[in-house]
Amino acid sequence: MTPFEIPALSKAKLKQYVKLHQKKFRDSDGLFLAEGLRTVRELCQNLPNEDMLVVLLFREGEPESERFFQTHKRKVFSISDRECSQLSDTSTPQGIFGVFRQQSRTEHAAEAVSGKSTKSLIVALDDVQDPGNVGTILRTAVWFGAESMICSAGTADRYNPKAVRSCAGSMYGIEHYGVEHLDQELLRFQKIGYSIVSASLDGKDFRDFSAWPERQVLVIGNEANGVSKSVGALSDLRVRIPHVGKKVSVESLNASVSAAILMERLVLS
Repeated sequence: MTPFEIPALSKAKLKQYVKLHQKKFRDSDGLFLAEGLRTVRELCQNLPNEDMLVVLLFREGEPESERFFQTHKRKVFSISDRECSQLSDTSTPQGIFGVFRQQSRTEHAAEAVSGKSTKSLIVALDDVQDPGNVGTILRTAVWFGAESMICSAGTADRYNPKAVRSCAGSMYGIEHYGVEHLDQELLRFQKIGYSIVSASLDGKDFRDFSAWPERQVLVIGNEANGVSKSVGALSDLRVRIPHVGKKVSVESLNASVSAAILMERLVLS
């Protein structure tokens, strides 16, 4: 075999990886599928360890395959145009895919951060439905130095292909995990000194706060209904982003935009 003769992927493996479009198979296998050069490249650059990369798949003749072959030789395989279409969830497949391992949790985040420095930000998603919002918020949380992101049971799967694309390779940037009952997890954080800060249209204008808690969990609610009643009831602060002018022609900001504005305010102000 010459240096750049890339072996073809087996039919059995292709069948396994195509199934990763379904959450039940992602969860049972502990894997997720990423598509596109930018996303795959960033994931490879930020691997916690080499074992988190399972396989890299390239359309036959894809020039980028040579570079990845040099660094991940035993994990690079070629696929046909037809196989690209089977793996892709877009109308125009990019021809570059990666299969990666999901994060695994070994302890509760509340206990994990209890002994860390005083200043800390956690982001929590309370039934955020759009996987694009989930991925964008995850990437933003990494940018602003959040320690982890918590997802309620009703939040879109963060390993959904759209979420993976939206986070653009930030999947390993921070710990993120799902919980069955978000209010109970937030209560755990309250008990170790975190303040729960919920985004809410009926909250207090964030300009009215001269200081923010050192340890805080920022909760972003459902796109249509906001934070749930149980989470709202235990919130220490309910904050809103003010609009300009007396009347505004939109009901609210996009969830990921709201999250970004509030993270900047909580972290940098």
